[in-house]
Amino acid sequence: MMTAFGLPMWICLLWLFVFGAVVGSFLNVCIYRIPTKEGLWESLSAIIFPPSRCPRCQNRIPGWCNVPIFGWLLLRGRCYYCKGRISPRYPLIECFNGLLWVFLYWMHIPDGFMSNINESWVHGTYGPVGAAGFNVAWWQTNAALLHWQFLYHLVLVEALLVASFIDIDLRIIPDGSTLPAMLFGVLGSLTGISQLTPVWHQDPVVRNDLRWLLPECPEWMFPVHIIPKWIEHSPHLHGLFVSVAGIAIGGGLTWIFRIIGKWGLGREAIGFGDVILMAMIGAFLGWQPTVLAFFIAPAIALVVTILTWPFRRESVIPYGPFLSIGAIIVLSCWKPIWLNYSRIFGAGPLLIMVGTTMLLMFAASTRFVQVLKRWFGWRDPVPSDSGEWLPADQTFYLSCENVDPRQGRWPNPNEWPGVNSARGWCQYDAWRNGPRK
Repeated sequence: MMTAFGLPMWICLLWLFVFGAVVGSFLNVCIYRIPTKEGLWESLSAIIFPPSRCPRCQNRIPGWCNVPIFGWLLLRGRCYYCKGRISPRYPLIECFNGLLWVFLYWMHIPDGFMSNINESWVHGTYGPVGAAGFNVAWWQTNAALLHWQFLYHLVLVEALLVASFIDIDLRIIPDGSTLPAMLFGVLGSLTGISQLTPVWHQDPVVRNDLRWLLPECPEWMFPVHIIPKWIEHSPHLHGLFVSVAGIAIGGGLTWIFRIIGKWGLGREAIGFGDVILMAMIGAFLGWQPTVLAFFIAPAIALVVTILTWPFRRESVIPYGPFLSIGAIIVLSCWKPIWLNYSRIFGAGPLLIMVGTTMLLMFAASTRFVQVLKRWFGWRDPVPSDSGEWLPADQTFYLSCENVDPRQGRWPNPNEWPGVNSARGWCQYDAWRNGPRK
C-alpha cells in the first residue's frame, strides 16, 4: 500500500480532514488579518499578534472556543462574553479546508495493496521516480515521493484559499498571501522531486511532422532527444529551472494579458495581484500547468457569471478565485490532462510562434469588442475613482460650499424671515447675525 504508514485509506482521509479543519482555523485568521496591514512584514506579523479577540467586546477568546467547527456549534454562533453574532463562514471554511485536504490526498495517493506510482492522478508521465532496491531509505521510495509532492502542493492550495477569500472580500490580493508561498515553492523545487513535467521536451511525432513540413529549418529546432540530457543528470538544478520558468511565464503571461486588456478595453481587465498569484502558481507547478490553469480560469468565470447574473450583477468580479480553481483542477487531474495536451507543449520552438499568434488574436478581439460597443452605443461604467469630474460631483461640491445661506453676503434687514425659517435656518441666522431690528 502507498498510503501513509500503510494504513487503510479511510483512516488516512479521516485524520486528514481533522488536520485540515485545524489548519482552516488558522487560515481564517490569515484571511482576516493579512489585509489589515500594508507592508509584507507587517501583514505577516499581524497573523501572530495580538491574540484572538472578539472584535466587539475585545475579550480574548477561550481556547475551547477555537476548536474547529465544534467550537462554533457549542457557542451557537455567538460570542462567549458579549453574545455577539459570529459568522458561519468560519466553520464553513474550516470544513471546506478539511475536505480539500481529503480530495488532494485522494488524487495524489493511489489506493490498494497492489497500487503503484503510475495510478496517481497527479504524478505525470515524465515526473520524478523514487529509488528502487531493498536497501533504499523509506523517504526515497515512490510512496514517499507521492507524499512529499502532496505536502508541497498542499502549501500552494492553502495559499490559494487565503488569497481567494481576501479577493472576494476586498477585491485585492495582498503580497502577504502570495510572496511567502512563492518563496517556499522555489526552495522546495531544489529537492528535485516536486516537478510535474520537464521544463522542456520535444514530442517525437510532432518533431517528425515539423521536419517534413519545414525541411530547410536548422537542425537545432528539431532536437533528437525527447528530454534534454542535463535534466536527468541534474534533478535539483532542473527543479529550480521548473520553478523559475513557472514564475516567469505564469506572471509574465498574466502581465501581458493585463497590458493588452487595458489597451483594448480601455480599462483594467486583470489586477496586479492576479499577476503575483499566477507567478506563485508557476513556482509550484511549472510553466505548462500554469498556462493551462490560466486558460481554464476564464471558462469557469464565464459559467459562474452567467449563473449568478440574475441574482448579482456586477461590472467587476474578483478573478483570483477563478485562477485558483483553474490551478486546483490542473493539479488534481494533471495526468489525464497532460496526456491530452502534451503534444501541444512538445511542439518545440513552434510553440513560441503559436503563443505569439494567440496574443495578437487576443489584442485584435479586444479592439473588435470595443468597436462593437461603440457601434451599438454601449458605454462602460465610469469607476468612482477615475478622476473625472461629473455633474453629480459638481452638485455635491456646491452644496458643501454653500451650506450657510449668509455665506459671503451682508445681512439684509429687508429680507422676509420666512425664507430661512422654512429651511430651518431662522435660529442659526439669529445666532450668526443677531436678532432682526
